[in-house]
Amino acid sequence: MRLTEDEIAAIRDCARKRFGEGCVVRLFGSRVDDFRRGGDIDLHIEAQSAELAALGNELVFRQELKDRIGDQKIDVIVRAPHYAPRAIDMIAIRNGVPLS
Repeated sequence: MRLTEDEIAAIRDCARKRFGEGCVVRLFGSRVDDFRRGGDIDLHIEAQSAELAALGNELVFRQELKDRIGDQKIDVIVRAPHYAPRAIDMIAIRNGVPLS
């Protein structure tokens, strides 16, 4: 996994603050592969409640995270509990690395 411990801690902290202590955060995509280079940070987040899965929380999360780790390309998928998974959700769950 190509994230530093500080980046992982920042992702966890910001996600818990915005999506609840019980949220589940997964890193997926190219940053999971230690042998690849570059790539954006792809995050799949299952919020603790439907209310916390709001777009406003996602936007604030992105900004708070960038403030902590620097201006990097970050893609975020936020889902409420008990959502109907789409193909991208299944990929993130199957291939992703839990960070929380």
